[in-house]
Amino acid sequence: MYVTKKVRLNRLMKNGRCLDVAIDHGVCNEPSFMVGLEDVEAVVRSLVDAGPDAIQMNYGQSDVLQTMPGENRPALVMRVDMGNPYNKERHRAMWAVMQNETDPILPALRMDAACVVVNLFMLPDEPDLFRQCVQNISKLGNDCEKYGMPLMIEPLVMQPNSARGGYLVDGDTEKVTTLVRLARELGADIIKADPTDDPNDFHHVVQAARCPVLVRGGGKAELRTVFDNSAALMAQGAHGMVYGRNIYQHDNPKAVVAALMAMIHEGADGAAAWDIYSGFEG
Repeated sequence: MYVTKKVRLNRLMKNGRCLDVAIDHGVCNEPSFMVGLEDVEAVVRSLVDAGPDAIQMNYGQSDVLQTMPGENRPALVMRVDMGNPYNKERHRAMWAVMQNETDPILPALRMDAACVVVNLFMLPDEPDLFRQCVQNISKLGNDCEKYGMPLMIEPLVMQPNSARGGYLVDGDTEKVTTLVRLARELGADIIKADPTDDPNDFHHVVQAARCPVLVRGGGKAELRTVFDNSAALMAQGAHGMVYGRNIYQHDNPKAVVAALMAMIHEGADGAAAWDIYSGFEG
């Protein structure tokens, strides 16, 4: 691995662990994702104050973070692609494209990102969407090696839109593990993986990845359940989390961040994390 990749990974992964707060939902074109993100500048200020390891953003919002003063602001993880599988109605044509087709890594270099992230969609009966993702990763991976930029791949196994309407994760262990293995063999330095339906199976995902695995949060859930499930996944070998709506859609994001940081970096279990959240003052 290039020295510059290691430098950026050290900025992102504190002692090999990371809490990355995702607020890159604007390119999904899904209104329900935007609740709590209406005022991006206020959200970023509150998250910087909360102190996660990283914030995941798109190029068009990253200036809000990177122009803030101070040495201890979170690292920037930059989303470099966009796609249309997130809406309640299935689209006639499914696609995934790079936000900058000509030079996809250039915006991340301009904004001093510590990492870039790209999707690997696996939807039923959508082979062309999958092919587009592989093409995106192939181009991006070559540039990441050239410029020493860590590559985070987000393998997404999804249920058919007809299941309940809208994008739904398929947490089948075999499917998740197989797609994670593919992501690693395409060159991932970090994997952002969905949890398995049974958290006790998640060690299979970690084994397949052979690189740091951050758990993907998905939709907002009851917070105590989020803490308990997160602790179970950490016990199975996860290296941290990439959570969005389970942080920014809560009334006290700073308290949620404090609880998750204690879990990731200090080994707190679900009950201890809940106590930190419940008793948080700040």
